[in-house]
Amino acid sequence: MQKKASLTDYFQLHFIVLIWGFTAILGKLLVPLDSSAVVLFRTLLAVLGMSVVLFVRRQSIQVSSTDRWRLLATGCLIGLHWVLFFLAARLSNVSVCLAGMATSSLWASVLEPLLLRRRVRLVEVALGAVVMAGLYLIFRFEFDKVIGLAVAVSSAMLSSLFTIINSRFTHKYDALVISFYEMAGALFSAVVLWLAVQQFDGSVGSGVQYIPQMPMQWLWLLVLSLVCTVYAYTVGVSLLRKFSPYLAILTVNLEPVYGILLAVLIFGDTEHMTSGFYIGTLVILLAVLTYPFFNRQKPATTTPTGGDLEIDLH
Repeated sequence: MQKKASLTDYFQLHFIVLIWGFTAILGKLLVPLDSSAVVLFRTLLAVLGMSVVLFVRRQSIQVSSTDRWRLLATGCLIGLHWVLFFLAARLSNVSVCLAGMATSSLWASVLEPLLLRRRVRLVEVALGAVVMAGLYLIFRFEFDKVIGLAVAVSSAMLSSLFTIINSRFTHKYDALVISFYEMAGALFSAVVLWLAVQQFDGSVGSGVQYIPQMPMQWLWLLVLSLVCTVYAYTVGVSLLRKFSPYLAILTVNLEPVYGILLAVLIFGDTEHMTSGFYIGTLVILLAVLTYPFFNRQKPATTTPTGGDLEIDLH
């Protein structure tokens, strides 16, 4: 049976989302390191960190051959998602990137019924539409940042996709084992993207770096990989066994709120936006806070085969 979430579980979930909101800020602090390089070294350090934890615990990483390839493939999606995520923050700014990520709830309302073969819920579609309305307000008043916003929306789609895919794994394997294989898959895709970007990069003399060259870059990468990835990702996998995919993804929509507040505090004037941006973000926040009231009387969501539905986040 699916365990009931406690108040502590909800607090931990929001703390994890706060940490994820900080990742876009770290991506900005790592400039001029290319976004593909950020993901490459993030996943490399994360795999090494998880390997150490697994070794200390003397924990087996045995999974079925089929699931191993599926976990690695899911990790490849995560790697691509992260590259797009950091790229969006650089094409626009941290605030616009995080606002675009809030469309993950809309993607979830479309993708989850298709992939898990359950009925479409009107409340999910309606709240997804509310999120889109908030996004429209942002887009309308920040039109000069449309490319970064589009890249962030694409990243949000991948985030929802691999979150839903992971609902098939979390009841079968330990959270750290899942995270290890998926980080390995993300590392593989990051290496491919890192090599491809260098191959086709025509911006000679642009100052873009593909290998960290400053001590502070390595410090931020360690924070990004060990705190925002090894800790947050692993705890997230274990914690979100108690939440439905849609509720978890909708809660992640608070990432823009937390991240924007942190960005304004850290970067100051470069993150100050128009009033339309903040109104749009408030609309998204209201959708996040409204969902639990609509959903509290619903029974626990189950898979088509009757098993408990559990999930993982980005």
